[in-house]
Amino acid sequence: MSEYPDAKIPQELFDDAEREARWRARFSAPRVSLPDWAREAPGRSLYVSNASGTWELYAWDRDSGAHRQVTDRPNGTFHGTLSADGARVWWFDDTDGDEFGSWVSEDFAASGGKPEPALPGTHPGYPAGLELGPTVTGVGMSTDDGVTVWVSRAGGAPEVVYEHEQDGGLSALSWDESLLVLSHSEHGDSRHPALRVLRVDGAATVADKWDGPGKGLDALDFAPVAGDPRLLVLHERHGREELLIWDVLADTEREIDLGLPGEVSADWYPDGTALLIAHTHHARTTMHRYDLETGELVELATPAGTVGGASVRPDRSVEYSWSSAATPSLVRTLRADGTDEVLLTPPGERPPGSEPVRDVFVPVPHGPNESVHALVSRPEGAGDGPVPTVFNLHGGPHAADEDRFSAYRAAWLDAGFAVVEINYRGSTGYGSAWRDAIEGRPGLTELADVAHVHDWAVRDGLTTPELSVVAGASWGGYLTLLALGTQPERWAGGVAGVPVADYVSAYADEMEPLRAYDRALFGGSPEEVPAVYEECSPLTYVDQVRAPVLVLAGDNDPRCPIQQILNYLDRLAQREVPFEFYRYDAGHGSLVVAETLRQVAAEIHFARRAVGRA
Repeated sequence: MSEYPDAKIPQELFDDAEREARWRARFSAPRVSLPDWAREAPGRSLYVSNASGTWELYAWDRDSGAHRQVTDRPNGTFHGTLSADGARVWWFDDTDGDEFGSWVSEDFAASGGKPEPALPGTHPGYPAGLELGPTVTGVGMSTDDGVTVWVSRAGGAPEVVYEHEQDGGLSALSWDESLLVLSHSEHGDSRHPALRVLRVDGAATVADKWDGPGKGLDALDFAPVAGDPRLLVLHERHGREELLIWDVLADTEREIDLGLPGEVSADWYPDGTALLIAHTHHARTTMHRYDLETGELVELATPAGTVGGASVRPDRSVEYSWSSAATPSLVRTLRADGTDEVLLTPPGERPPGSEPVRDVFVPVPHGPNESVHALVSRPEGAGDGPVPTVFNLHGGPHAADEDRFSAYRAAWLDAGFAVVEINYRGSTGYGSAWRDAIEGRPGLTELADVAHVHDWAVRDGLTTPELSVVAGASWGGYLTLLALGTQPERWAGGVAGVPVADYVSAYADEMEPLRAYDRALFGGSPEEVPAVYEECSPLTYVDQVRAPVLVLAGDNDPRCPIQQILNYLDRLAQREVPFEFYRYDAGHGSLVVAETLRQVAAEIHFARRAVGRA
């Protein structure tokens, strides 16, 4: 593979057979995603499952109860949808997880059919939106040259309706197929996009909306009623994500103030008279029905935890995926009469549960009454003294750790580690200012918050620096390497999955949508703001690293490309700091369960040795 020292993978991760079986069961137990369904054939659904040992697409005929595996690829398939009539399954065909490819389609019911190009006349790229109406198809693709959006009418040849060198894509198609919405960053900031509405026939601009610098707009969907020009939009005019309804033909809007403390997203009820609200606050979700005529907001009865996704069926039942830190995920349906039951059960036994998380709010000096929210889990039977602790930093950076089930978190707990998850500045769910505070100084800003939480953990007696491991994947992997170089006194070891390690080299090799994102985050390209990229790159601090490092990387990763990781490892190899390298044949992570198990085993085995508990 390489001249670098390979990661050590134990044959058995746990000495205890029961814990070993529990660990394997959590990752290997079949799971399913929230199913989608065809607009004109709601009895036909599509979902993603790992039942075969690899995450693949499955077709479900609700009327007959039949399920069939649609895709079967070595590195799995995650992106798919159904045609409006439910006759075809569309799925994205990339190469070994590199995310670059084309849409293909095959018959919903036929097993073993050969997929065909779904829309000949479009070029390959990174997916940038897909809308499938009864007679209109819209497809967006992004390449190094920018974004292109095509429209095909009544099965005709696709026509280009939009091209631009800046990042963007297709967001929504009206129910009567007369209007489509583009998300774009022609103003140069892909992190805070603007919206443009076009006529499907002729591509004339109907309306534009942009709230100005630092305030993005996200088109959710048109009202599901023919001839209804109302578009549901997320805005952040008041410092957090909230809802508005935009009549794109009249160019009038209605902001919706729900009086809820966190951030929200929403979906339409089938007749367009109400909204299904998903409200996120302090890492947990509540769901509500909002009546657009009366303004009545009614909370729907769901357990405490996190709703991963939700949608309203034509019969007004609400289907949703739910989990908590202690309880593995379930796909449930909440019927109009108030009954709540499991909707979709994968084959096999349910995976074992795990420990709950507790909330910790650590004061920080960024502003009055501000604190960093962390979720903390302590291993069962660990006693009262300091224990080995992994500070697991989430990716994104615009994401958040939540009270949801994680087989990964559970594995660390079974291995005797406490787990601390930190919603540092840059995380979503805590307002726009918190999310955008990392602009101009990414990485180092988040790590200031990590340091405050680490100080709390040491003061509280949870852990010590000698027992502390920093870990994460993607952006979390980037933060891990940066932490090892800028905070060497805090960490006994680091586990960096698919990280950014050499930011200038990563920028040169990554997919164009991420280059646009980095320009917005850093304030320009490496040529325009070289000092910022140097200050915020882990490679700059590699000579200060003194704790052992494990790096995991995929050969076909378009987000955190392999060469910039090798650049970092070459520098480590010149020094006496011990490190290990786990290299695998996939992209930005793996969809294969057995591969995931190997990686987790390598990570925990490495961390145990780093804290002297092997």
